[in-house]
Amino acid sequence: MLKYIFLRFVAMIPTLAIASVLIFTIVELPPGDFFESYVAELEASGETVDPKKIEFLRTEYGFDKPVWQRYFQWVWGMFHGDFGYSFEYERPVSELIGSRLFLTMLLSFVTIIFTWVVAFPIGIYSATHKYSMGDYGFTFIGLLGLATPNFLLALVMMYFAKVWFGTSIGGLMDPQYINEPMSLAKFGSIMEHMVIPVIVIGTAGTAAMIRRIRANLLDELKKQYVITARAKGVPPVRAVLKYPFRMSLNFFIADIGNILPAIVSGAEVVAIVLSLETTGPLLISALQSQDMYLAGTFLMFLAVLTVIGVLISDIALVILDPRIRLQGKAQK
Repeated sequence: MLKYIFLRFVAMIPTLAIASVLIFTIVELPPGDFFESYVAELEASGETVDPKKIEFLRTEYGFDKPVWQRYFQWVWGMFHGDFGYSFEYERPVSELIGSRLFLTMLLSFVTIIFTWVVAFPIGIYSATHKYSMGDYGFTFIGLLGLATPNFLLALVMMYFAKVWFGTSIGGLMDPQYINEPMSLAKFGSIMEHMVIPVIVIGTAGTAAMIRRIRANLLDELKKQYVITARAKGVPPVRAVLKYPFRMSLNFFIADIGNILPAIVSGAEVVAIVLSLETTGPLLISALQSQDMYLAGTFLMFLAVLTVIGVLISDIALVILDPRIRLQGKAQK
């Protein structure tokens, strides 16, 4: 196991190196740069532009250098904790991302817990009560959740939250707590405003997980070891949870590689609709304005989380399912 983990860490180095080249190339692909977009925006609004100031800024931040030189400068800075400067927000990238990272991770973590708590019991019930009224009912609700656009559900829930409960529309806290230090009142406001985003973001994920748990568990329940366990008088709950349910979770463990970056990125479209102070809208804004250091650093962070998540999922799969081997060789 230790040898396998070491080799995987070694393999991460070229993987992340290739990812950094691809990310930097994609961010650089659109014609022009941030300063050209900034000048065009000022001219469109009728403001005057000082060419000398723009040229000074372009030289100051290295945009007069070749692309390959700027790439190595960006990578070298990341190794030393310098992720660059956000031209749009006029702040260091590390400060900008860090200010929103806590709320993003908190929202995503609560959403994941909500998804698991709702999906697991319903998926088990649907599999063990196949074709019952409850199974049909949960199937209908699940398909409805998959078919409903998250942004539309967000708009509907915002309306009812304002009319029924008086919760302010948009944001993750009341306006008076923005830029204030964390306190018990501020945390309570965050938890109150988090109900709608958690339900909206978690709806589609919960519906999809219910269907997958049901399908995988139904496949396991048909196998001979389950039939034998029931014939020997093993209690029904234990006969389902001890091995069949455990074996049906392979897909869930394999998805950890996607869960970690999702915790940081969040649901971008829903975050924009609900005016959430998370990192998702920040990434979209950086890509639109060609704020290359902010966008590139964010995408690189997601790449690192992805490779770490895949490693964690591979190790967890070996622990969960004894049929899986790290070497991938046939066992005699």
